[in-house]
Amino acid sequence: MHPGMHPIDDALVRRLIAGQFPQWAGLAVGRLPSGGTVNAMYRLGDDMVVRLPLVKGGANDVSMERTWLPRLAPHLPTPIPEVLGAGQPAEGYPWPWSVYRWLAGENPEAGALSEPGPLAEDLAEFVAAMRSITLLGAPQAHRGGPVASLDAATRTAIEDLRGIPQEGVDCDGAAAVWEEALRAPGWDGPPVWLHADLMPGNLLVDGGRLTSVIDFGCLGVGDPACDLFPAWNLLPADAREVFREALGVDDATWVRGRGRTLSQALIALPYYRRTNPAMAQNARHVIRTVLDEG
Repeated sequence: MHPGMHPIDDALVRRLIAGQFPQWAGLAVGRLPSGGTVNAMYRLGDDMVVRLPLVKGGANDVSMERTWLPRLAPHLPTPIPEVLGAGQPAEGYPWPWSVYRWLAGENPEAGALSEPGPLAEDLAEFVAAMRSITLLGAPQAHRGGPVASLDAATRTAIEDLRGIPQEGVDCDGAAAVWEEALRAPGWDGPPVWLHADLMPGNLLVDGGRLTSVIDFGCLGVGDPACDLFPAWNLLPADAREVFREALGVDDATWVRGRGRTLSQALIALPYYRRTNPAMAQNARHVIRTVLDEG
């Protein structure tokens, strides 16, 4: 998927565990299928998961999660990852890595939700809880700055997609939605705590209800519109309105949120269309959903 990816396999993970956490050395190790783009995930026994960055950029996320997850967890209504072991570079693997407690559930799939309305309420509860946190010293959330900070990358992606006609993207329509987001009033309140990457692959559900939120590598503070992604990357229209009403989202924040979600999808599609089917499929879903919404 990316240049500079470090090769990771079962044998490497076993060596890392044996060298740094010998109490777990005899447990089964197996790679988990994942649409993630930054980390490899390995099941460790029945109750743990090993998460290793695939690229150098993911190493900072490891340290940030170790710092903030224990502080955020008591404030949230939904379980989040718990770090059980802080792994260090070894065995030729160059970056820090972590062992987490296993969180059960499955990723929700847009268009196949069994309880979209209640799930929308669950997601709104989580987002509202994040926004209410007042912990000091927070980093700037990835993509949490002004909408205009995404402008160059978004316009480049739109032009890239013009050159891929087989994707069938209405690039003029996408550009119009993006222009509307740029014109929307910016957030004039204090920055709020954000997960900042509420993709379906970072949510776990059971029986259609939210059971866990994972992968806090983009966390920090910023524009609350950044955590509206599920409205378009997951929820159908009726549940989208449930989500918006539960959060009390004003028009300007909603327009910025739609633009931010579209921007992420436009950038992801040409980048991942041949390397990550899950990311590309969700990007296509977002683009269709946003443009159909008008």
